[in-house]
Amino acid sequence: MLATLNKTKPEESKENRVLLGVWLRELRETLHLSQRNLADALHLDYYTFISQLENGRGKIPAQRYTEWASALEQDPKTFVRKLLFYYEPETYHILFDE
Repeated sequence: MLATLNKTKPEESKENRVLLGVWLRELRETLHLSQRNLADALHLDYYTFISQLENGRGKIPAQRYTEWASALEQDPKTFVRKLLFYYEPETYHILFDE
């Protein structure tokens, strides 16, 4: 049974994170925030973390989802659902596909 489960391939995970990064960049730019401005709003030590995320590297820590949603002026539930779609597509489909 385990062998038949659909698993996300590493290249699909990378592609998903790149697509998520594009979306995060669009949200930030729509608000006319620089990477440094967003990092400051999130009290991050390094603004380069924003760049890493926008380029498909790294993940937003789950305990900070609400802060990120607020900083990007997004509804937290909608924001987390979108993150789940890209970070955990199998879980997303189990929860939200009809």
